[in-house]
Amino acid sequence: MKIMVINGPNLNMVGVREKGIYGTKSFEEICQYIKTEGEKRGHTITLLQSNYEGGIIDFLQRAYFEGYDGVVINPGAYTHYSYAIHDAIKGNTGIPTVEVHLSNVHAREDFRKVSVTAPACIGQMCGYGEKGYLLAIEALEDYYQKHPKKK
Repeated sequence: MKIMVINGPNLNMVGVREKGIYGTKSFEEICQYIKTEGEKRGHTITLLQSNYEGGIIDFLQRAYFEGYDGVVINPGAYTHYSYAIHDAIKGNTGIPTVEVHLSNVHAREDFRKVSVTAPACIGQMCGYGEKGYLLAIEALEDYYQKHPKKK
C-alpha cells in the first residue's frame, strides 16, 4: 500500500518537549522507525509534518490526487477543534484514515478527550507511543482485507 503519514503542529519537537508525556525519541527517530517498519511490511511510506492547518489540508488533498491507499494522521492540537481537517479527511472519499496520538489523550486534560477529527476516520490509536503508527498501518491492512479495493 501507498500510505501517507501526516504529523501536525509541534510534533517536530517530540524528544525535546514534555519528555514525560511524549518520550525521549526525536521526531526524526520516530519517522525513521515508521518508515523502516512500514517498508518491512511492503508499504511505501510518505512522512509529512506541518505546523499549519492549511498545510495539513493540502497534504490530505494531495493524498487523494496522488492515489494514496491510506492515511495515518496525528493532527496534534488540531484534533480538538479543526473542523476544516475533519472535512478534508471526509473529502478524501475512499481513502481510509486512522488518527494517532503518542500519548493517551483520554487520560490527560479534559479538552484533549474530545476529537473532532476522529469521527472522519476509521479508527483512533492513542497511548502507544510511536508503536501507535504501526498499529494504524495494521488497521489499514485489516481495512483492506475486509474492503478490497476495486480495480
